[in-house]
Amino acid sequence: MEEVRRMRPLLGTFVEVCARGPAAGAAVDAALLSIERSQRRWSRQDEGSELSTLNRSAGEPVALSLATLRLLRLARALRRHSGGAFDCTLGTGETANALEIGPGWARLRAPARITLDGIAKGFAVDRAIGAMRRTDAALAGGWINAGGDLRVFGDRALPVHRREIDGRLTPLGLLRDAAMATSAVYPAGAVRDRRFPADIVAPPGRQPSPGAWTVLARSACRADALTKVAATAEPAGRAALVAALGGHLLQPEEAA
Repeated sequence: MEEVRRMRPLLGTFVEVCARGPAAGAAVDAALLSIERSQRRWSRQDEGSELSTLNRSAGEPVALSLATLRLLRLARALRRHSGGAFDCTLGTGETANALEIGPGWARLRAPARITLDGIAKGFAVDRAIGAMRRTDAALAGGWINAGGDLRVFGDRALPVHRREIDGRLTPLGLLRDAAMATSAVYPAGAVRDRRFPADIVAPPGRQPSPGAWTVLARSACRADALTKVAATAEPAGRAALVAALGGHLLQPEEAA
């Protein structure tokens, strides 16, 4: 059976795509094209992206693609259901209701900005998996890894590891027909690993807990977002909150 694997620099990291099947090459091409589109829509660094256009709209409604509106709705819902442990809004004052979404448009009702860094990469992976499967209904399986946001589907399980904040690799067993994401929070003064360049911003009055936070879920989007919930939630209710939102927090002692 043909297996095709390709890697490209996308989404601020390296994205690796693998497919197995009679049209594996076309499926991989479709996945990479989908991820390129996602990057153009949701990059904060691209002044022409839909996200940048929304952030400089000064309260005016902005016409957005269906994909962007769906992502914004998911991010807004996760904020509400997590009690603010996941939040895509940045600004001063009350931002809970800053984002208004209508049919085909969205606008910012408060002096705030939207960042989708905590969820967009996983969402892009899910959309790319969909593009692969639409291209070749006979695909036996495959996976996409976008800098630690990983989703696997099909006939094989993939061995997975977690990179700890001290650089060690911890084996986590096999992943099959599921997604996994890891986000790192460094202790004050620690030397950062360039593979974890982003910061997790906690809600007001909280600090993110140091560690490498790994979540398993059915979709890469949910796994990606819930690593931020795990890092910023109150410790006593952390695992229960992640579970209530559709994920499984993989504690260090669960590593194989």
